[in-house]
Amino acid sequence: MSERIDPRLMREGRRARGALYGSIALGLVSAWAVIGQAVILARLVEAISFRHILLPPLMPLIAGLAALFLLRAGLSHAAEALASRACLAIKSGLRAALLARLFARGPAAEAASAETAATLLDGVEALDPYFSRYLPQMALCVAVPLAILAVVLPLDWISFTVLLLAGPLIPFFMVLVGYRAEAANQRQWDKLLRLGAHFLDVLQGLTTLKLFGRARDEIRIIARISDEYRRTTMEGLRIAFLTSAVLEFFASLAIALVAVLFGARLIHGHFGFYPAFLVLLLAPEYFVPLRGLAVHYHARMSTIAAARQIFAVLDAPAPPRGTAELAAAAGIEIVCAQLSFAYEGRKVLEDVSAKFPAGKLTVIVGASGAGKTTLARLLLGFLRPTAGHILVNGQDLAEIAPESWWRALAWVPQTPRLFPGSVEENIALGLPQVDFARLRAAATRAQAYNFIEALPGRFATPVGEGGGNFSGGEIQRLALARAYARHARVLIMDEATASLDPQTEAAVLDALTALNEGCTTIIIAHRLAVAERADQILVLEAGRLMQSGTHAELLAVAGPYRELARAGEAANV
Repeated sequence: MSERIDPRLMREGRRARGALYGSIALGLVSAWAVIGQAVILARLVEAISFRHILLPPLMPLIAGLAALFLLRAGLSHAAEALASRACLAIKSGLRAALLARLFARGPAAEAASAETAATLLDGVEALDPYFSRYLPQMALCVAVPLAILAVVLPLDWISFTVLLLAGPLIPFFMVLVGYRAEAANQRQWDKLLRLGAHFLDVLQGLTTLKLFGRARDEIRIIARISDEYRRTTMEGLRIAFLTSAVLEFFASLAIALVAVLFGARLIHGHFGFYPAFLVLLLAPEYFVPLRGLAVHYHARMSTIAAARQIFAVLDAPAPPRGTAELAAAAGIEIVCAQLSFAYEGRKVLEDVSAKFPAGKLTVIVGASGAGKTTLARLLLGFLRPTAGHILVNGQDLAEIAPESWWRALAWVPQTPRLFPGSVEENIALGLPQVDFARLRAAATRAQAYNFIEALPGRFATPVGEGGGNFSGGEIQRLALARAYARHARVLIMDEATASLDPQTEAAVLDALTALNEGCTTIIIAHRLAVAERADQILVLEAGRLMQSGTHAELLAVAGPYRELARAGEAANV
């Protein structure tokens, strides 16, 4: 898998090819500056120690040495800045591609939201060391040792041979440990995704856990998963540290061998001080880029583990999309013809045929798991049926462009969300140009106007993260106002009055019935008060349409609706 991921990552690097090449070029210039420093330093030591030359004549060499130090610092800073710029461009491009793919998959995508968030944030961020460190180091670990070998060869062929044989040992050992390190990093990434998904589930169900006294049990589970993640992280670090220790050993052994060989020849007067000292200065520099590659090779392993998840999202097939525009019409009639849907082989809806008349209120009821929400998602276009068709004024919904269909409808989900901004901006979400009178009418219709006017800033009151400064019922009413402000031709509400008290719910439903002219309204309900106002009621049971009719008609015959009514539920979820 990594053999395919590396070329894929290299292709992603083309987004910032110029900055990456610039960073590598500056690194090469810096390497030649190191060689220049070693040459000048060897000359200075030889002149002072053996030829006893005073400092004034050597000032040009000292100034040159200082200039090379400053040059190296500037080149290193510029190289890192270019590498960081390249990484920013690559990460921004990948995040944009991931978001585009997620938007194409739609709101009903099967991936867990915690895994998706980890991929978008931590996964993309994990690519940074690969492009900013590993790729430039790959080029430097070839070019710099070759440059040093070119300088060493005319000075001493024995040292040249030692360095030439010792250098490949580092990449060789990296290959040996690479497979184990890659497996450890993949386990670490899997643990991180599992921890994130579980933690998000716990946060979303925190209230329920507290009510049933299970919070402490979940704390223990999170502690166990966190400890597993810690262990996998430490396993990867242990491999990295052990690898570095082995590589340091061979590098030190090679440098020591060069020093010993020079020492023996210097004692017997078979070699001059200047070339020996210069080679000894260059020998550690020969291994610096190779050591750096060993350090950043672990970053490559982490990147590959994250890249697998990123490319899995990018390569996931996007659902087919229609291209036709929704035909203009005063009202919208929706017809489900032998509609079926299965999830991973399990049938959720089977052979459902129903009509949603234009301008009428249809309520869908049924027990938990009956398929109500799935039917709503199919009508919204978030899912595609595995069999059958949904016809919108005779047009197949599968052939209509999603954007064209979504412009015609409004949707209020079970758990609506508010976004940072003002109350007014949340109600006007998706409406770039809307007058305040329209927003106020929508808030009034949703029974939200009075509590908005009681807020310190009224419609300008800021909304906290996730609507944290509002109650569940207030969030529900703001979401209803947002839907009403659209003046949509189709309104789909998934238990949109579940968080409202009976009096507010009755007022909202009265307003909905009175102002429903021309709008095809579909409500998934769990309270009998909602079904009583419907022009038509559809009763689902185990994914099948069991009954349809008005409230009075369905109560008059034996069936699931009468049982729900007697139990006082009407599709309790």
